[in-house]
Amino acid sequence: MKVVCFGPGPDFKGGISNYNTSLALSLEKAGAEVHIVSWTEQYPSIIPRDFKDKSSHRHFLENSSIKVSYLTNYNNPLSWIKTVRYIKSLKPDMVIFQWAIAIQGLPLGFMAKQLMKSKDIEVVFDCHLVIQKEGSNLDKVLSKKGLKHAHTYIAHAYKTVNELKELFPKKDFNVNESGERKKGEKGNVIKLYHPIYDLYKPVSEFDVEAAKKEMGLKKHVFLFFGFIRKYKGLHQAIEAFNLLCKQRDDVSLLIVGESFWQTLDNSKWSTRIKKVLFGWAKKIFLKTSDDEQNYRPLELITKYGLEENTVVVNHFVPNEEVYKYFQVSDAIVLYYLTATPSGVESLSYNFELPVLASRVGHFPETIKDGFNGYLANDRDIDDMAAKMNKMIEQPIPKENIRKATEKLSWENYAKAVLNVE
Repeated sequence: MKVVCFGPGPDFKGGISNYNTSLALSLEKAGAEVHIVSWTEQYPSIIPRDFKDKSSHRHFLENSSIKVSYLTNYNNPLSWIKTVRYIKSLKPDMVIFQWAIAIQGLPLGFMAKQLMKSKDIEVVFDCHLVIQKEGSNLDKVLSKKGLKHAHTYIAHAYKTVNELKELFPKKDFNVNESGERKKGEKGNVIKLYHPIYDLYKPVSEFDVEAAKKEMGLKKHVFLFFGFIRKYKGLHQAIEAFNLLCKQRDDVSLLIVGESFWQTLDNSKWSTRIKKVLFGWAKKIFLKTSDDEQNYRPLELITKYGLEENTVVVNHFVPNEEVYKYFQVSDAIVLYYLTATPSGVESLSYNFELPVLASRVGHFPETIKDGFNGYLANDRDIDDMAAKMNKMIEQPIPKENIRKATEKLSWENYAKAVLNVE
């Protein structure tokens, strides 16, 4: 079988790039010939952010036969046509589009519609979400445009399945967890899971205690990892940690991640122009006046006087350095405001870390309270602090993490996607 994985290639930052790379590797391991077709620019050019990974020296496709082609420019519709022609020239059996944001609905919808005209190609949308975390007036329109043309959808949680049904109330969906389906059939939904990342692995010779001492970490370490965005609730994690610090002095909060909207040089005119144009666009289309570009949760560290208990690595972490932050930590903190299946959650399980999460989104599906983590009540800072303390007083055995995730392998995932035993 020949498969095209369309989505951000390894030159891009972020979880969707890691996911698309992992998916391609797992499909190749399952016996498929795999091509990654990727963007040159993923978003409108007015968005004031750098999306390219310029820090990592090692990419995850080095030992594979997977070819990556960077072809599609969001801002140039002629490149969309070029991409369709290239994909068709490969004569694939299946094209899998990564769907994670409504704004990509126009190019993805166009390309999917053109590929659906070929009777030999199964068009699949791998849905990380359907309803957007930050809603806008255009989201529903663009999501319908993007997701309309497909044979099969992949969902990582039943919440996403329900969102798909809500978006297309007149469609009849055939939902299963096996991946079984007939060629050419429409309306298939494969409810799977977010597989456990194996791109990043623990390093056995890593000296954890020495690293903790070097970083200035205390006995019990809570980790926030990933892009700093408002929906991820870092402000809630810091506020809860502040309450915890009033109870005990042997804890550290390790914050590792890039501030999502502070990646460009603000002294450049190009950045200033982008920010002005993007600001206008947000005011026109966003349902709320809240501007995430002004989200600065790290200022709470100074406000609460947490400098001695907090370590901040406020930049994009190269692939080669990810392991050390997970290996010095005791638990991952995901006190999100809204949640879809999380790459950070998946990554933490690969290091056998338990999860502290809000009781929102898919988390109650993946986290059994008291078994592989603890769930705190939504937006309840007191309860979040209590759960952090409970993680110390009643730690989660690593064996529980292994049991909870033993069925979440990429091998099983790839078999379902390819519809093979």
